[in-house]
Amino acid sequence: MLTFRNLALRRGEQLLLSDVDLSLHAGVRVGVVGRNGCGKTSLFAVVQGDLDPDRGDMELSGRVRIASVAQETPHLPDPAVDFVMSGDALVWAAIKAERDAMAAEDYEAVAVAHQRLAELQAYDAEARAARLLHGLGFPAITHDKPVGEFSGGWRVRLNLARALMTPSDLLLLDEPTNHLDLDAVLWLEDWLLNYPGTLLIISHDREFLDGVTSHTLHLHDARAKLYTGNYTSFERQRSEHLRLQQIAFEKEQAEREHLQKFIARFKAKASKAKQAQSRMKRLAKLAGTEAVRAEHALHISFDPPPKLPFSLVRLNHLDAGYRAAAPREVDEHLPGELNSARGEVTILRNVGFGLEAGDRVALLGPNGAGKSTLVKTLTGELPLLGGERNVHGDLRIGYFAQHTVESLRSGATPMDHLRDIAPEASTQDMRSFLGRWYFSGQRAFQSVDVFSGGERARLALSLIAWRKPNVLLLDEPTNHLDLDMREALAEALSDFDGAIVLVSHDRHLIGLVCDTFWRVADGRVEPFEGDLDEYATWLSARANKSAAAGEPARVAEVTAGSEPGISGVAARTAGNPKLKGNPKAKPDQSTSRRQQQLAKLEARLQASAAELLVLEGQLADPGLYAAEPQALTGLTNRHAAVQKSHEALEAEWLDLYGQLEAG
Repeated sequence: MLTFRNLALRRGEQLLLSDVDLSLHAGVRVGVVGRNGCGKTSLFAVVQGDLDPDRGDMELSGRVRIASVAQETPHLPDPAVDFVMSGDALVWAAIKAERDAMAAEDYEAVAVAHQRLAELQAYDAEARAARLLHGLGFPAITHDKPVGEFSGGWRVRLNLARALMTPSDLLLLDEPTNHLDLDAVLWLEDWLLNYPGTLLIISHDREFLDGVTSHTLHLHDARAKLYTGNYTSFERQRSEHLRLQQIAFEKEQAEREHLQKFIARFKAKASKAKQAQSRMKRLAKLAGTEAVRAEHALHISFDPPPKLPFSLVRLNHLDAGYRAAAPREVDEHLPGELNSARGEVTILRNVGFGLEAGDRVALLGPNGAGKSTLVKTLTGELPLLGGERNVHGDLRIGYFAQHTVESLRSGATPMDHLRDIAPEASTQDMRSFLGRWYFSGQRAFQSVDVFSGGERARLALSLIAWRKPNVLLLDEPTNHLDLDMREALAEALSDFDGAIVLVSHDRHLIGLVCDTFWRVADGRVEPFEGDLDEYATWLSARANKSAAAGEPARVAEVTAGSEPGISGVAARTAGNPKLKGNPKAKPDQSTSRRQQQLAKLEARLQASAAELLVLEGQLADPGLYAAEPQALTGLTNRHAAVQKSHEALEAEWLDLYGQLEAG
């Protein structure tokens, strides 16, 4: 399906790839691995036709449809679900035609559009797009939010969903798990395992590669070698290959030395001249096996903290969340625990959580459940909404947030950043320290603007290490780090004397570092007795239970600069006992009446949705268009009326739900 012949690539004077000869057959799932800068992304650019090789060629058999994740998302007013549907250009054109015809009340054009939708089997397009959004962590209420209102990380997810929506025979994914949480990564694994085409995946998440790939393409030393099997199998095969190569090299060197000694001893002796000539020919024919050049292992470390008290930080009966920029106008008689009068959103309630020296805690939980909220509360970045936070006087926190890498000063060097936090330190001490984090020589004086994402993340971690913290709070620290640096980070964290709280989608890192799991879900923080496999099982059971119960999607907003599930002005409150069925809460008569109205609205919504499915099935019948025009017109009119009624019911449901939530 995909063939490279004698392909060579350069970036300026640097040789990225040379003499690449390989073929990939249809249906294979290939993980492309190698250190940062080895040419993985450039190879993708060649496959997509965006970059011409310096030598050789690349050939795709037949009319292969290629899908990939766009690097940027335009600031669009389009709803998220429409943006995702537009990944399927033919289907989106038919949907647009149908919408435009309905708006113009041109029912002949509507009929043509419905016929086209039927030909494309596209009546489920919106449902498929919604499933992709849901799987990648978008709450249902955000599906109609304009693309331009999403923050950068969420736009990356939108681009991924759009690529998955695109019909393709070859799917190229470059670091698809970046900006995903663990729950979304598990969902993506399942989706990719059911993808029928050929996959090429660049990833530094070894557990993800192990779960998805059938082959591994290793780029190293300007060469490309294809291995059968996932990443773990590749490591085993490569280790054995290197061992055999070293044995062959040592054997050849011994023979070479023996031949050279014989030639040197007897080449001038007439009686041995023929034998010497024979050995000279043998010496010339030796293969010249290369010695194994071991890759330089990366080692980083966090120095022991100057003081390490046993009990470091403790949260007691804590309510955690956000304060709104401006309090809403609310009923003065709202329950006090909601803090609504002060415009507060409570994400987590009655949290009891503590850290002691040596603790290794991983936070697990669905997207938007409040993991980052808990971490920010531990740091003191978020004010307490209730309860208490007790810290030891010698507490020293090292905090890596998801936005830490982006907050590095543009134009500044590693030395500049270090001098900002340690103005009294000597230049030599700073240079020695940065050298330990692989910013040696002139690299320490180069602007971060030219650094890769991995180098910027490494610099951010080094600035944390300089402060010698006794508590590390790490929220997705591995984004942009390659496999070798992830291994180095895991080793450094394992040797760290203080306490660690880790939020990460990298299961390999969690497994190496953490021995305790806490689950953040449904407004609570609770110990989780199990491993990551058991958590995946719990997550699946939870999703199935919610679907079976027909629970409304959790109301959430995903806006620029906000945590998933929290609106920009903190407009809603999680954990409202009136909505959770808390037995201690005693709803008043007005609340009970609203709940009854909500139940009736839900029943009407289900009925209208069922009627819409029936009508769309009838409109998909090609025989309809050969019947009387009046029948077609009546059916399209009915479909439009039911669709309009359904949208009105949805708006009424959301309004009533908001009233219940507010009080």
